[in-house]
Amino acid sequence: MSFDILIVGIGGQGTILTSNIIGRACVIEGVSVRGAETHGMAQRGGSVETQIRIGQEFGPLIAPGTADLIISFDLMEAVRSCHYIGEKGKILTAREYVIPTSVFMQDYPPPDEHMLISGLGDRDVKIIDARRLAEEAGSILTQNIVLLGAASSCIPLRESSLLEAIRLTVPKKTVEINLKAFELGKNASICI
Repeated sequence: MSFDILIVGIGGQGTILTSNIIGRACVIEGVSVRGAETHGMAQRGGSVETQIRIGQEFGPLIAPGTADLIISFDLMEAVRSCHYIGEKGKILTAREYVIPTSVFMQDYPPPDEHMLISGLGDRDVKIIDARRLAEEAGSILTQNIVLLGAASSCIPLRESSLLEAIRLTVPKKTVEINLKAFELGKNASICI
């Protein structure tokens, strides 16, 4: 029985780093883990997703409608991937979103936050002001770790393993800021 996490975002938001931290925490605990990454047009602001299957010994891919948790660094990416969430799954997402260039190129009206939230339907969704918390931690670049901290109580790994994995994975000069970001995320008030 695996615990399946889909991590989604846009190129440069730390999707792959976050999945590496979760994978390393699994290794620390001696838990089997499988994963897969899809980069797409990541260098140009395109979608990036990683699939992490904790306790899985076979395939790395999550079937649509079966994910236990979606961690999204972009509200629009949460909408785009919400079909992956299982019946009892949770979606944890950042409040901010980037409007794709194609919207402007085709002269479509851009979506607003309310429209995107309604696109998530009646799923179990928690929205975090990750940008504000990352700034409070000392770097806007820690939004991914804020969201990891916010999701940590849902992930079947010890907090100490996740913290050790952060220490081992992020650049040495950013360890303290990332640990603070994790703590702020863990204690975040959910704002939906």
